[in-house]
Amino acid sequence: MGRDALTGLVVCTASLFLFWLTLGLEKNPLVPIGPGFYPRIVLGITATLGLALVVSALLSRKQEAGGEPANYVAVAAQFVVFALYVGALPLIGFRLATFAYVSAACVLLEPPRRAAQWLRAPLLGAATAAATWLAFERYLLVLLPRGSLTDF
Repeated sequence: MGRDALTGLVVCTASLFLFWLTLGLEKNPLVPIGPGFYPRIVLGITATLGLALVVSALLSRKQEAGGEPANYVAVAAQFVVFALYVGALPLIGFRLATFAYVSAACVLLEPPRRAAQWLRAPLLGAATAAATWLAFERYLLVLLPRGSLTDF
């Protein structure tokens, strides 16, 4: 069993276990959607994708050797950017911190080679921050962190 199949198996197993745990959440008769509704959707999708990874890895006849070498510097850089994001949330708030995080992560994942490509990262950052804010604050009525420096 290859690395992808093992990873998919772990993800699928963990997702199904967490899905099973959500079945024990108490339902409020006054609320039509219980507290386990959205976690079950996410965990169901995650379990399905993990299973798809297992099937894909088992059906694939490619050898894992010969691929691109691991880029540990890029992985470490993503962890640093994420740590900065977590630290910035209480200071500048969800919207600005998410915009900065997604923009920086995009640039780190695929550095722009032309001037026009530099526009992609802030556009994606703005779209991600706006869509997430609209979904949580406006639709789900979940308050996202406001910044102590910005109150935004």
